[in-house]
Amino acid sequence: MKALVTGFDAFGGDKVNPSILAVRRLKRRLNGIAIHTVELPTSYARSPIVLRAAIHEVQPEIVLGVGQAGGRAELCLERVAINVQDARIKDNDGKQPIDRPVVREGPAAYFATLPIKACVAEMRKAGLPAAVSNTAGTFVCNHVFYATMDMAAAHAMSYRGGFLHIPYLPEQAARVGGGPSMSLDDIVRGIEIVLAVSAARQVDLHSVEGRIS
Repeated sequence: MKALVTGFDAFGGDKVNPSILAVRRLKRRLNGIAIHTVELPTSYARSPIVLRAAIHEVQPEIVLGVGQAGGRAELCLERVAINVQDARIKDNDGKQPIDRPVVREGPAAYFATLPIKACVAEMRKAGLPAAVSNTAGTFVCNHVFYATMDMAAAHAMSYRGGFLHIPYLPEQAARVGGGPSMSLDDIVRGIEIVLAVSAARQVDLHSVEGRIS
């Protein structure tokens, strides 16, 4: 089984982005899963291009996006991606779309197809603050999440997809005057749990489908 995990470069004047730092720390193999990673630009225009190329190259069964959500205190698995670009700040190309669709004439929203509640339960069991989130925002994280699910739906790609928002690192929280944060080690552990639970559920699903057919 192959998983593609994406993280973002730094944005908004920050020098680091914990999403790509965590993604780079992932092992190449985890519980029989071959893990492939890619860094996405924090760009509305360029991120889906890089994502699509990586999906075509890897042909994964699981696609997990990871992105920073400063101010959140938990590892947040997103339930839904909405077809809206509405930027509070400029992306790394200097673009700031307002009330534009991610995909023109696309569906209003897509739901994640990873087992988000099972993943959250397992992260909590491991002692990590985690929750199901019902808003991925309207910045590039939501944009990539929507694009991930649209590629699967519109092009009949057989992977399951989702998105994990992560808190600031402690050093980032310190720079903005405090607030919630999480260590990089715990963020990596959370990503690994999401991948392991998703892969186990994928295997179970394929076993059931095999018995039915």
